[in-house]
Amino acid sequence: MTFANIIGHERQKKLLRQAWRNQRMAHAYLFTGAEGIGKRLMAVALVRLIFCENQTGCGTCAGCRRIDHNNHPDLHVLEPEGSFIKIDAIRELQKELQHPPLEAPRRICIIDGAERMNPAAGNALLKTLEEPRTDVMLILISPQPQNVLETIRSRCQQMPFARLEQSMIRKVLAQQDFNEDESRILASLSEGSLKRALGSDRDFYLEERKERFKAVCILTPGSIVPLLELAEKWAADKEQLEDLATLLLSCYRDIFLVVSQGSNSLLANTDLKERIVHQAAKETPTSIQHKLEALLDFHHHLRRNVNRQLAMERLLIRLVQPMPHQ
Repeated sequence: MTFANIIGHERQKKLLRQAWRNQRMAHAYLFTGAEGIGKRLMAVALVRLIFCENQTGCGTCAGCRRIDHNNHPDLHVLEPEGSFIKIDAIRELQKELQHPPLEAPRRICIIDGAERMNPAAGNALLKTLEEPRTDVMLILISPQPQNVLETIRSRCQQMPFARLEQSMIRKVLAQQDFNEDESRILASLSEGSLKRALGSDRDFYLEERKERFKAVCILTPGSIVPLLELAEKWAADKEQLEDLATLLLSCYRDIFLVVSQGSNSLLANTDLKERIVHQAAKETPTSIQHKLEALLDFHHHLRRNVNRQLAMERLLIRLVQPMPHQ
């Protein structure tokens, strides 16, 4: 992986290249931004540039090949084991970093999921950051930097990464085996994450999406039993709940566009145009705004590990419940 292979993030590439060229690399970086937008790819590309025998990230020298095969002795990658990065892993890393590099100009450690260091691990890492060696670099990666200890954040050079533009994602998908409609739909549902777009379950995102949206649309305020059964069924599939929230949010955003602008020319879910227009006719700007808020609340609750079935029941009730003035 080289900078040239990474989609977008041109400003970050430029800053890192300049720092390397001018020998002004920070001893610690914190790459922040949403999941799956290229932060780890950028970290690996930076390591490859620093370790490359030809100083280009060529991909052919021994240093680059070792990185590609995950066996370079001077590159350490730390990730959560289970839910957390624990203090034992940090202590083991610190032992490694006490030794001078074996082949490269410095030892580099990528800590992916830095927000998941438990307090003891974070405080242990702080000692390494407070007394940095000149031949050691840390690259922390986190989609939730607010959950990284402030004392750690303050000792890192923070580099934010933005979500990718849909046009960039569509271009990449078009180069795969996705047709134009599939590329557009998956890009719109990706939330700016190429990883999400490429790694998505195509059947779920493209076909199941239609059935899930239809199932919500045919519910009525009086259909309590079907609603509860649907909530139980969907809540049982823990792995796809966040994806489901994203799919429904995309559909209701399309309804909002039709309601607020009176046009269906900008829909993300073009293959659902007829049903979206039909649903939009039942909504007002206020009612659709409340339903979008319900979906955003549901997304938030999922990330707080609340009771999934209760959260789903509440969401469906809010989606089918008419506003008092309707």
